[in-house]
Amino acid sequence: MTPPRIAPWSARTPISRRTLLTAGAITATALAAGCSRSSSSRSENTIKVAYQKTSSFHQLHDLLEKVKPEFEAANKGITIELVPIEAEQDQYFTKLALMNGSPSTAPDVIYEDTFQIRSDAAAGYLLAIDDYAKAWADWDAQYLDTAKEAGLGDDGKLYGIPMTTDTRGIYFNKTIFSQAGLAADWQPTTWEDILTAARAIKSAAPDVTPLNIFVGKAAGEATTMQGFEMLLYGTSSTLYDDAAKKWITGSKGFVDSLTFMKTVYSEGLGPSLDVALDATVGSKMSTELIPQGKVAIAIDGSWLPGTWMSKENAWPEWEQTIGLAKMPTQTGQKPGFTSMSGGWTLAVGSQSANPQAAFDLIAMALNRDNALKYATESSGITLRKDVAEDEAYLSYNPSFEFFSSLVEHTHFRPTTPDYSQISSNIQVACESVASGQATPEQAAATYDEALISLVGKDAVQAANG
Repeated sequence: MTPPRIAPWSARTPISRRTLLTAGAITATALAAGCSRSSSSRSENTIKVAYQKTSSFHQLHDLLEKVKPEFEAANKGITIELVPIEAEQDQYFTKLALMNGSPSTAPDVIYEDTFQIRSDAAAGYLLAIDDYAKAWADWDAQYLDTAKEAGLGDDGKLYGIPMTTDTRGIYFNKTIFSQAGLAADWQPTTWEDILTAARAIKSAAPDVTPLNIFVGKAAGEATTMQGFEMLLYGTSSTLYDDAAKKWITGSKGFVDSLTFMKTVYSEGLGPSLDVALDATVGSKMSTELIPQGKVAIAIDGSWLPGTWMSKENAWPEWEQTIGLAKMPTQTGQKPGFTSMSGGWTLAVGSQSANPQAAFDLIAMALNRDNALKYATESSGITLRKDVAEDEAYLSYNPSFEFFSSLVEHTHFRPTTPDYSQISSNIQVACESVASGQATPEQAAATYDEALISLVGKDAVQAANG
């Protein structure tokens, strides 16, 4: 198995408009105070590691707890301080921005979403690590050039070492499908096939939520990426014209994607709005509602089986219960299927008093054995060539083969620093339609207005269709 190509920007959740404003104010304050990496308030002997931890995502915490004593034993006098940020994704970015705003609290090592690399590097939060990476033998020997691009900033410098990538598809409960008279090897070929199955489930199993597709602002990038973009990139439309370097307005695919969401929620095929619009909806789906058989179909990411294989959220029956299907294009048009890919990095904070030790910790955390542990336990698609060829990796999770096969159909988000703010506007559009506050056409028009206000008229162009 060859590690897949990944784009420079990939991940699960963007920072909100509120967070961006907060982070901007913090950065301005820090710059005004003349902060520098040589701050006397920091110790060269303590490496602070900030990362996300939730009930459904603890695999990185498990890895770092293993690496901490190993690193301390090999580097006498250095202490690793683990700082798990127990929050869902949007809140994680908010808290991380607050930490980065002060030299005394800024982490030495940061769990960094790849789509945040460019904006965080530009904000001065991250340290360029090209020289450290060149001295690490594994960097050239085990990582493909396309994988290396994931950690690049706008200036072409390297700011993060990629950990894994992912893809997205459709999970379905075969037991519930049987009750509804649906095939155990179900593979929809159009959006209408998905809706038809959901309607059949609603009729046959009224106590079950037929379909989950993320639509709420509180779900952050899960709404944009697992929800909206999984639809949009199955149409003939796109968000951004790479060749012209312009954002697209007035696209039919944008309206059609919102219309699909409207259909799901107006027909009662999705979860109740108190669930759908809750900030914990992602964790609740993966750790409770899907394992408990309360959701029949879920459009979600390749990492879910890792959650079900963990001790905290063990669901041994998932292999027999869950079926996997590719996300079809809107009408079955070529190439037939679509997916979205993301990923995360480990980065060195710009305020670190000992960046060499910080990078050495990253190198240890992502060596062959530890990368294998993390990729298997988190259900990540590995980016190391040696791990990709390891039988222990290939045989660990029966979903790896399926989700790796989606790479040929996958898409990546626009590689612009303003993407996170644009993503927030997409989430507003999705929620307004799902909650009945706007029609798809109205929500799309509001998005277009916000887009032009954000990037300017010269940075947009009207869709061809």
